[in-house]
Amino acid sequence: MTATTGTDDGRDDRAELARLLPPATGFDLPPGRHEHHRERLMNQIDHDTAPARPRLLRPSFLAPVTALALAGALVAGYSAQGGGEGPARAESGASAAERAGNAQPVALVLGRISDAAAESGEGPVGDDQFVYVRSQVQGGDLTSGKLVTGPLAEREIWYAQKPGPQKRLGYIREGGETLPINAELGDTDGTREGISRPIYRWLAALPTDPRKLLDHLTALTPESERQEHAQAVFEQIGYLIRETVLPPETAAALYRAAALIPGVTEAPDAVDALGRHGVGIAREDRGSSTRSEWVFDPEGLAFLGSRTFLTADTAIGVKGALFDAQAVLKRSVVDEGGVRPQD
Repeated sequence: MTATTGTDDGRDDRAELARLLPPATGFDLPPGRHEHHRERLMNQIDHDTAPARPRLLRPSFLAPVTALALAGALVAGYSAQGGGEGPARAESGASAAERAGNAQPVALVLGRISDAAAESGEGPVGDDQFVYVRSQVQGGDLTSGKLVTGPLAEREIWYAQKPGPQKRLGYIREGGETLPINAELGDTDGTREGISRPIYRWLAALPTDPRKLLDHLTALTPESERQEHAQAVFEQIGYLIRETVLPPETAAALYRAAALIPGVTEAPDAVDALGRHGVGIAREDRGSSTRSEWVFDPEGLAFLGSRTFLTADTAIGVKGALFDAQAVLKRSVVDEGGVRPQD
């Protein structure tokens, strides 16, 4: 079944898919963010001692392979909020500047970002340590077939870096609760490092030749009928950029690999979840009518955040409707899960 926009058949397909999806009840449901897990974190979090939680959107920090595939069928109308400044247009700066012919060649922009990343001081990370990421995130619940988007909320995650199959993958703190993240559904012996659990050691072993790296990630990224595979790879790279501490050589190669993906463009004056403006890198998936943007600080070109929104009216959302947004506030390495960094 192929997602379409603007036809009765497309509306019927999306509505039927929305009815068939199980309800999301927070951290206590089977989930996913690659092909079969719309809320993978929900599956991983140990809820045996946790109370029932309110409904929310699949966590935006998870490996994103199917998020946009699902978005093609389920995304609904909401305008992104810019950190208390009121609604911000989802196309702010990006497409307007591109139409005006102000965008630089994307390879040039990503080359500058790559050079900055190669000079970064992040890492290394020991096998017994945790990668800590604190973010402001915005998402919503899609289970009704209409997007119900909540306010910006702070989220802290500690990603365990121990190689081999692990049953405890880290910890997450949201809404004052700290909960463990368990192995993915079906991984009875634990989840190994890889594309959906990218520990520092695994990242450091990736090819650093941009073409070889892109080919490798393309082969590892699952395909979906509802999303261009190039978009899935772009989203996967975005996840690695946002939710890991990258070895400098790997980070530099990732940005140059992204420049090789067809359809990737510059998005001048892109905006993250907090309304911070910066240099943007974007790709639009015409099949699902979604556009994803990465936002970088205009001075030092450090990664600020990302967002995804609709680029056309659909049966369940209007052009410009926000799918999700993130703003990274701190990234660090700590020795113990659940403990904030000292600095």
